[in-house]
Amino acid sequence: MLEKLYMAYKDDIFRYLVSLTHDSQLAEELLSEVFLAALTSLHSFRGDSSEKTWLISIARNTYFNHLRKNKIDLPLDMLTGVYVTDTPLDSLLTREKLERVNEIISSLDEKSRITVKMRAEGYSYKEIAQRLGIAETSARTLEFRAKNKIRTILAKEGLL
Repeated sequence: MLEKLYMAYKDDIFRYLVSLTHDSQLAEELLSEVFLAALTSLHSFRGDSSEKTWLISIARNTYFNHLRKNKIDLPLDMLTGVYVTDTPLDSLLTREKLERVNEIISSLDEKSRITVKMRAEGYSYKEIAQRLGIAETSARTLEFRAKNKIRTILAKEGLL
């Protein structure tokens, strides 16, 4: 099964990682980690999304784990595009839309802003809850409401 996934999606996942890292050598290293992570979590893949979407989310998390391990802190505007998109195709967002998303995030209350930034950096809800001193379900709710606000405003402004 994993070999089939690798052969079908390795090029797409590699291109996605290159778009995140801007470094083909690092992308190649992360690609190996992505498929290793996929192997260890293959049993939990429920099919709620396509295999490619599942692998992209693993790639995104692998990249964020790399950033955290190496203590690389990216500014929110660089993370926004990755946070609000689900596929590499979606990452072709216009600069205007990204700027507007950053403005909306800036207008959120502090806990919501922190939650969005931490989720964009790949932190779990548990880690966010611990940092903010709130329940894990509260962290999930904060992110859900923030994403809904972003989507609603973008839709009203014709940017979605």
